[in-house]
Order: sequence, then C-alpha cells, then structure tokens
Amino acid sequence: MPSQLQITAATLDPALLDLPWKTPLEEWPESILVALPRGISRHVVRFAMLSGGVIAVKEISAHVAHREYEMLRSLNRIGVPCVTPVGVITGRHDPTGEELNSALITQHLQYSLPYRALFSREMRPETALRLIDALAVLLVRVHLAGFFWGDVSLSNTLFRRDAGAFAAYVVDAETGELHENLTRGQRHYDIDLARTNIIGELMDLQAGGLLGREENVIEVGDRLEQRYHELWDAVTGTVTLSAQERWRVTDRVNQLNQLGYDVDELEMTTDEDGSHIRIKPKVVDAGHYHRQIMRLTGLDVEENQAKRMLNDMQEYRALSGEVDAPEFVAHAWLTNVYQATIALVPRDLRGRLDSPQIFHEILEHRWYLSQELGTDVPTEVAVRSYVDGYLRARRDERIFLSAADTGEITPVEG
Repeated sequence: MPSQLQITAATLDPALLDLPWKTPLEEWPESILVALPRGISRHVVRFAMLSGGVIAVKEISAHVAHREYEMLRSLNRIGVPCVTPVGVITGRHDPTGEELNSALITQHLQYSLPYRALFSREMRPETALRLIDALAVLLVRVHLAGFFWGDVSLSNTLFRRDAGAFAAYVVDAETGELHENLTRGQRHYDIDLARTNIIGELMDLQAGGLLGREENVIEVGDRLEQRYHELWDAVTGTVTLSAQERWRVTDRVNQLNQLGYDVDELEMTTDEDGSHIRIKPKVVDAGHYHRQIMRLTGLDVEENQAKRMLNDMQEYRALSGEVDAPEFVAHAWLTNVYQATIALVPRDLRGRLDSPQIFHEILEHRWYLSQELGTDVPTEVAVRSYVDGYLRARRDERIFLSAADTGEITPVEG
C-alpha cells in the first residue's frame, strides 16, 4: 500500500497540499505552471504558483532532496547568496501506486535569470565577462564561508542585475559540503571544475548561435580563474608595509571595503628591527555597502546598487546643504530622491526590473543625456526619456516567459 505524502518544511503552507503531487512533474497542467526560463538541469524542474508567489519544484531522490534542503537552509543562515528552500515532498505515488521521485521546493528568486536567458544574437560580448566576474565573486564568498560547491557552473547559478554588473546566486547545492575552512585543494577543485564547465557551456551557446564564433571561450574560462585568485589574494592575503607607511593600514581596510567586505580585525606583526609591518585582515562578511543602505534606508538591494545609492546620497547631501546626522540625510534622500524618482515611472512599467535597478539606470541615462546636451538634465526629463526610449521595450524580467512547450529560452537583451 502506498505510503502517505510527507512534507518537510520549516513553515508549512497548506496550499502545498493542493498541488498535483500524484502526477509526474513533466505532466503537471499548464494551468498551475509559470513559464519562467529554466536553465539546463539533470532533473525535471518546473515553476508553479503558490499563495501568490512562485516556487521552483525539482524532482530528485528523497535522500538528495533532504540533503540539498538542509544545505540551502544552512547557506541561508550564514548569508551565502542562494535560493531559499521551502520544503521537501516525499511519499509520492501515481494513481496506479507507482512510486514517484521526491520533490525539492525552493522560492523563485525574483528578477533572476539563468545564464542562457541573458544571451541573444545582439548580446554585447562583454556580458559573458560580467557573468564570469559575478561568478568569481560568488566563489570567493562561498569559499570564505567554508562551502565546497563541488559542481560549479553557469547552469547552477542564477544572475540578477546589479547596477552595471551582475550578482550571482547558488541555485543547485546538492553536491555541496560545509566545512569550517576549505583546503587549497578543495578551492582549486571548484575553480578547475568551474573553468571546464564554463568553457563547455559557452561552446554550447556558440553552437546554438547565441554567442559569436569569434569569441574566445577559452579566454573567458581563464578569466574566472584569474579573477578568483585576484579577489582571494586581495581579501585574504598578507601585506608587508614600511613602518613609516602606517597610513597604508587604513588604505588596506578601505580597499577591502571597496571590494564589498567588512573587516573585523587586523593581525599586525613587525619584523625584528621594527622596520616593516605585516598585516593580515580578518574578513567577516561581504555586503559592506548592502548593510549600510539597509541600516540607513531599510532598502534590501544588491552590493553595487547600494554603492551607487550611497554615492548619490552623498551628492544629495552636498547639493542640498544637509548637515544633519547620516540617518536624517538618508531619510530625506529616500523620500525626495529615490522614492520620488521611482514614482515618476508609470506604474504598469515598474515591474520590468526591480526598483533599485531602474533607479540606477535612470541615473546613468540622466548622466549620458547631460553629457550629450552639455547641461544638467532634470530628473523628470531623464525619466521620460528613459521610459520611452528603453524601459517600454524591455521584457518584464519578473514574469519573463520561455518559449512555449519547448523548454528553450527566449533571448533577452543584456
């Protein structure tokens, strides 16, 4: 006799019981599915509506589903950028009693896209490099947190626009392991595997006509390794300074902040004659600018978006003559600049991108218009120009559709 359906979840949503768990995922009716773009996966993956939101459902064995669920919960707790687990469904059987695979459920990451959805025949070549840079930053972050991924690839990553760059998120953690610290061998295994997988994925894009034949995919793969080591050395490396250059200690902290990392403490040692100082930072977490914006405004944004907002806040303070404490200036900027700018965008178009990204693109557009016209362009004018010239033509990335019934990705402009 088939066992009863079992649901493992930190918070149980009764609406989960309404989904057709007795039906193989491939046969779920279109009426409950959401046609979001899917990356390449070894498993069947579908998106469905749940209580007004969107969930991703992946069919895998019960052991793997529970393992990945717990891993994603752990990664969320320690602040690693990844999708949020909802639950695991086991004990599935079809009406004839045949056992079905278990299902792992995660929240859909709004405004995120798999890498294939970011390519089209009109895609700028540098998009591949920006994705690689985002993945390198993610790899450094997960390795600092002690996460050995074990299956690094573009396919196992989701990307969100982050000002002029991308932010990367772990979407598949079934092979991952958490350790107190990673060995050099574990880190290099992840890097080597990532490089191999990326080259293969980009070759696949070339074969499908989504990436130009003239692009050197080997060089793109090599860039990941190069960028990773640059970032890792900058964040964890030891610097030797002259004893007369103590001001460079502050420079070192500022450099790490610019990379988005906070420093808990600096380990400083001097040589025997005291002429040189060796400093090694203890980096506590990435998200330096994100945390500042969250504290000042309550906005939950990506790191580069936060950096851009803080710069605009400083400009607002200088131009307005505000002399109050940073918290009061931030509140005035939030009301008079950020929210006022977003309010100028037609309501039906605000969902095309997330609001922080729209704000960033408006600032960029206003700067280019001012350069072109040789005079400062009012925000109202810049918003109208941006909306009519760019935003109306953009696909809605929150509900970006894949080609019907094919599983193929409809290309979007990057």
